[in-house]
Amino acid sequence: MKNRFIFLLTILLLITGCSKNEQIKIVTSEEKNLTIFFINDQHGQLDNFSKIKHIIDLEKQETNVLTVCSGDIFSGNPVVDNHPQKGFPMIDLMNRVGFDVSVLGNHEFDYGELILTDRMSQANFDWVCANVDMSNSSIPDPFEYKTLSVEDIKVTFLGLVETNGSDTQTIPSTHPWRVQNLSFERPESVITQYADIKSKEDSDVYIALTHLGFNTDSQIAEQYPYFDLIIGGHSHQEINTTINNIPIFQSGANLNNLGKIELTIKDKTVQEINYELIDLNAYSKYDADLKAIIDDYNDLPYLNEIIGFSHLYHYKSQVGCFYTDALKGAMNVDVTFQNTGGVRSTLNEGDITNREIFEISPFNNGTVIYEMTVAEIKNFLKGAGSGFYFSGINIEQNGNYIEIKDLNNNTIPDATILTIGTNDYIPAVYEDYFPANGKVQLLTAAETILSYLNNYNDQVNYPNCNHYFRYQ
Repeated sequence: MKNRFIFLLTILLLITGCSKNEQIKIVTSEEKNLTIFFINDQHGQLDNFSKIKHIIDLEKQETNVLTVCSGDIFSGNPVVDNHPQKGFPMIDLMNRVGFDVSVLGNHEFDYGELILTDRMSQANFDWVCANVDMSNSSIPDPFEYKTLSVEDIKVTFLGLVETNGSDTQTIPSTHPWRVQNLSFERPESVITQYADIKSKEDSDVYIALTHLGFNTDSQIAEQYPYFDLIIGGHSHQEINTTINNIPIFQSGANLNNLGKIELTIKDKTVQEINYELIDLNAYSKYDADLKAIIDDYNDLPYLNEIIGFSHLYHYKSQVGCFYTDALKGAMNVDVTFQNTGGVRSTLNEGDITNREIFEISPFNNGTVIYEMTVAEIKNFLKGAGSGFYFSGINIEQNGNYIEIKDLNNNTIPDATILTIGTNDYIPAVYEDYFPANGKVQLLTAAETILSYLNNYNDQVNYPNCNHYFRYQ
């Protein structure tokens, strides 16, 4: 009888235990909702921040929100780039909107070490970048990754910046002299260190916040599928795609759009993603207080002063002709070169203002004059691997041979010494092809163009010009 009682008791306990287990299995965590707003490559554009704030403030009334930036905050607007505290207006507005985190883009380094130190310290949001070491500089090290919590949702952001600025150095696409105390690693050489961060941080969502360009983001999705999604920048594209089951987003450039990602999360897994690209130029509502601050920043009458006249709409290649002609005339040299990436804007038909010149040449690069033989110029053009706008000569390639001629189409002998004017970015990137010493000029490239318009020729008319050469 006793044995039977024990047997029945054992069966009862087993049944009770199974019932409890079954109850545990059917109890799961609730769904969580999160909206992530993002921008990338705003390049100093201010005007739409008041619209962004209006949109985000409304969303915060309904759900959990994070606001992030994929880099290139600066360089492209004289209101920001020529402010007494360079870059200050952008960080001020991002603080007022309520940004949470930003990755460092290549153009964050354009102003140099001291100014970047000030701007990073000014920010109320976090900075992330896993492939830079700033310990030998005054700049505070960014976080490699940062986990942010909104209510009970944990989101980890890993930051990465591109390093394609030089064939001889591992640096971003910025002026090499401005990152001399910093060291960078290729993104692909560090990313495997962060494969398990989601579990280590016990995060609900793991996001790569990158400034690498879409091609590299695609490679990361294929080769390093650690992330729930990638929010990218650098290539100025509108991206909404999925590669290897990893969604990749990018919102374009110049603050024309605001990306909106709606996530449904359950059991630390993203169950659903909805994406909307909001056209800010078509959006009519705005935060009035922030708009007043933006209007105050924009109230710079000298930028609207007329300094010349453009006889037609000039595409970038035509602007390159004007740009190099202006440098040649103002610097009084034989030849000028300009890197294509340094011509940032087209030129509209009609009156030319100071603002337009600063938009064409926003980087505050200095100017310098060298004496070089024709043979040295050929060596530079062959070795650079990039294309350049030029003025003062004609350049032809026949097979592997480069021929340099004067404007009357006469061949210039290799031993001939010419004076070369250029911005100081070019010899910094291609230092092996330039003499050790040049004559540093007082004016920046933009100031040199303004000097040309004011003192030499204020008429811009290049209907059929394309003075561009790249060695093939």
